Amino acid sequence: MKKTISLQIDLTKIEKSRIYVSKKTGRKYLDAVLFYNSEKDQYEQNGFIVQSVSKEEREAGTKGNILGNAKELGGNGSPVDMDAVEDLDDDLPF
Repeated sequence: MKKTISLQIDLTKIEKSRIYVSKKTGRKYLDAVLFYNSEKDQYEQNGFIVQSVSKEEREAGTKGNILGNAKELGGNGSPVDMDAVEDLDDDLPF
């Protein structure tokens, strides 16, 4: 079953040193992880997004910054065509 998840990301919490540039496309990326729970919390959220850390950092106890929240909107979500998404680099605060 497909689900649509809305993400709210606080761009000021992104650790900029973790942004990387694809050698293939030259585009900038950030690895993040969604922790999802099908049951909503007290704030009507289903989870949260954290900035990814390496395996070595995880083993050393380092945790990624919490970037925002996730909320399930419903079913029948459709994938996004990333080539059709407008380049938003100019709107980023870094």
